[in-house]
Amino acid sequence: MIDSNRWGILYCPKASLLTTPNNRWASVERVLKNEGIAYDFVQSEARGSVTRLVKMFINNGYKTIVIVGGDSALNDAVNCLMQTERQTRDEIALGVIPNGVMNDFAHFWNFKEGEIEQSVRWLRQRRVRKIDVGCIRYKNRHGEACRRYFVNCVNLGYVANVMNLRRTTRHILGSRMFSFLVSFGLLFFQRLDYKMRLRINTDVIERRVMTVCVGSSTGYGQTPSAVPYNGQLDVSVVYPPATTQLFEGIYLFLRGRFLNHKSVHPYRTAQVSVEQAVHVPVSVDGRLIDQPVPPYSISVEQEAINFLIPS
Repeated sequence: MIDSNRWGILYCPKASLLTTPNNRWASVERVLKNEGIAYDFVQSEARGSVTRLVKMFINNGYKTIVIVGGDSALNDAVNCLMQTERQTRDEIALGVIPNGVMNDFAHFWNFKEGEIEQSVRWLRQRRVRKIDVGCIRYKNRHGEACRRYFVNCVNLGYVANVMNLRRTTRHILGSRMFSFLVSFGLLFFQRLDYKMRLRINTDVIERRVMTVCVGSSTGYGQTPSAVPYNGQLDVSVVYPPATTQLFEGIYLFLRGRFLNHKSVHPYRTAQVSVEQAVHVPVSVDGRLIDQPVPPYSISVEQEAINFLIPS
């Protein structure tokens, strides 16, 4: 039987094609030993291995699971936990040490890359907060019922492609800001609007839409007022802007004032129904998923995960 104080740590290496792979495990290991943390460590080798390894930790009775990785690895861990019985899930606390291509959920809680000592000390204090997770329920093109949980956001349309390109360019270029700007630059050559029909609260939106962000957290800057503990989702619906307004939108996004743009229409709700979405790309926590077939829904599950937060 595993000691209840022993951590199960999943290390997800981060590498750039233009630089030497950034193997930070030696630094993390040194801090863990200095802090006297009892732990077992495994390393993921590919995307699919995260789910398998987290499931192994759960089945072996670990009560603290720490992901040394980014939003994608955290998303896989959350989805793995959400497949377990509620009683089992309530006994497990999930933590993160940011080490990914994108670390926005860690940043929401003030965990920072490079501040390993501070992150470990916070995690050691075991301050647990129950957080909400969002869920998109849909059928894929084969007619199979699917669901995917998220802690950041679901994007429909233009920004779903931006996030996918941002992930790719960040992996290659390393720089967060530069990769974001390059992604937007590349997307000037792609379509800017999609035919959608959405139902949000009592409103029905049926028109061409540039992008929709449904955020349980800050949504990579698109739902800046969202928090993962109020039982609600923030929604930003963006209508296609004029070219000059597009540049203004990028500027406001980078300044954290996305909701001030005249093309952005914000909502707060417990559920979004997507009744029509013609060839609309969809990403979950920044990762494209197999295109859902409408109608599908995006909702929130309250206090679903125990998450370790700073003191």
